[in-house]
Amino acid sequence: MRSRTSTWFETKVKYQKTMEDGSEKVVSEAYVVDALSFTEAESAIIDEMSVYVSGELKVSGIGKACYGEIFFSDIDDDDKWYKAKLQFITIDEKTEKEKRSNVTYLVQAKSLARALRYIDEVMGKTMIDYDVVGLNETKLMDVFEHHAPGDKKEEKNDVPEYEEK
Repeated sequence: MRSRTSTWFETKVKYQKTMEDGSEKVVSEAYVVDALSFTEAESAIIDEMSVYVSGELKVSGIGKACYGEIFFSDIDDDDKWYKAKLQFITIDEKTEKEKRSNVTYLVQAKSLARALRYIDEVMGKTMIDYDVVGLNETKLMDVFEHHAPGDKKEEKNDVPEYEEK
């Protein structure tokens, strides 16, 4: 389980999908991308989806996501995304009153129970008191993280150009 804090955008794309029975159908799917702006989010989702789509791809919507952080699972069968609303409990030192603040997370898991377990696993390592006040399955298909151009694992050719033949 790893987590990542970033600026996330929810995107909706429409494209022609070949169904299991061989028929063609226009589908609308939601994805989350890591980007700094709406323009970058649109570019990122087009780049990511162009590998999977052979026909026309239309970005039908982009909105800034409210997730403070996303918890990614390393287990292959964790194929669903859950929106978790956590309430952090702090005590105001001056007034000695309890203060609650809400934060929304996105959790990758197979089931609701496993998503709750992952939240407890990650948040249990912190010293913050919290309550899980909401946990709902989303319609998100996938989350795409930003990868800088230097992140790609390419084999370096250490032979100088004048020696290459």
